[in-house]
Amino acid sequence: MKTPSPFRSTAQLMMVTLMLAMTAVAQVQAKAASRVTEFTLGNGMQMVVVPDKRAPVVTHMVWYRVGAADEPKGVSGIAHFLEHLMFKSTDKIPMGEFSKIVAKLGGQDNAFTGHDVTSYFQRISKDRLETVMGMEADRMVNLRLTEKEVLTERDVILEERRSRIENNPSAILDEQMDAALYYSHPYGIPVIGWEHEMAKLTQADAMSFYKRYYAPNNAILVVAGDVEANEVKALAEKTYGKIPATPNAVRDPRPQDPPHRTARRLVLKDPRAGKASFHRDYVAPSYTTARPGEAEALDILMKIAADGPTSRLYKKLVIEEQLASSAGGGYYGSGLDGTKISLYAVTADGVSLEKVETAVDATLDEIIKNGVTAAELERAKNGYIAEYVYDNDNQNNMARRYGWSLAVGRTVKQIESWPDDIAKVTLEDVKKAAAQYLDQRRSVTGLLIPEAPNATEQAVKPAAPANRS
Repeated sequence: MKTPSPFRSTAQLMMVTLMLAMTAVAQVQAKAASRVTEFTLGNGMQMVVVPDKRAPVVTHMVWYRVGAADEPKGVSGIAHFLEHLMFKSTDKIPMGEFSKIVAKLGGQDNAFTGHDVTSYFQRISKDRLETVMGMEADRMVNLRLTEKEVLTERDVILEERRSRIENNPSAILDEQMDAALYYSHPYGIPVIGWEHEMAKLTQADAMSFYKRYYAPNNAILVVAGDVEANEVKALAEKTYGKIPATPNAVRDPRPQDPPHRTARRLVLKDPRAGKASFHRDYVAPSYTTARPGEAEALDILMKIAADGPTSRLYKKLVIEEQLASSAGGGYYGSGLDGTKISLYAVTADGVSLEKVETAVDATLDEIIKNGVTAAELERAKNGYIAEYVYDNDNQNNMARRYGWSLAVGRTVKQIESWPDDIAKVTLEDVKKAAAQYLDQRRSVTGLLIPEAPNATEQAVKPAAPANRS
């Protein structure tokens, strides 16, 4: 009897796995196509309902099409600061009682700010949905702030910056790299803000930003859970529908960067750094700004190149050459005006940053020159499709998927066709994306180096979108 080829067996197994994954996605999409409902209230508020009958709970999320990249010059951090202040008081809700009321109702709530979006959400029993909708609608227009509350909360965000950024050399380096990566675009300003500008934020700054952007015609409501579209629409009309639209609530056009023509480098020496590490960011298009199929190719490229222990970068630097104790990276495609590709590697004991950087460049150059393999491509597709299916088991993930994408200008159709679009990515697509976007002229390289505590301090940098805690 002929012995089967190990390669053929592996290829057949991969094909079967992909077919099963695609079948699962097709079933999920078929359900989603018949369940997800969109509508718009008379005041312009966009709404999406995603029924999920597995438990009598709902996730209620309000997304504002505004974030840190929409702040006026000189008041960085005001979007995140206002997110904190939204938990203060209205005429109906006493100071600091919003989250306490949600908790007494048996629910949970939180909020977060990014460069492009600000979101507030609650997870609550379905019979309490109308209550939280009324509360959220109330603070959309009736926020009340005192000077004392503003000053107290300003101290809170300044302490947050100190703990999350100033006490974290990696976060400092990230902040400085972003500032170098973007010449004119406000993505170069940290979401939490620059400390010297945060220290001057006022009640007037907060209310000006609030009155400009917090309006139903600049918001998206996503409700996922044990609900039907008609009942959510009726509750929305009763709560949000009473709020008048605000003229000119939409964000202003943002300054755009010129072409990147040369690589940039930063060095941060800090005694708190631990091991030396290599970091690199490249500017890249997002799902909103990329040409058809391009963002999907970048997603696949970076999953193969840098995502997890099976990635090219990890296998070469950590496993094979033992130059790094960890290595990875990714493509972050959710931006409104573009995004970045990020890579990092932490040096192993006794290994120089020069050797690590050389190995990173060699790994990327190999992909640029020869592309990736068919096996890598299929494994990456399988991984993403499996993640998509698993995400449908999480109500919050579903609500976030729709809310964030809609807030940066994508459509429900684009959101739901993503697994099919990922499945269409070819080897040539990945190679082309690597050649175009892993170009060092589009990059900033950062080196984080530990030094003796008494050495002269150098550079500084930010963190990811700030979450309310």
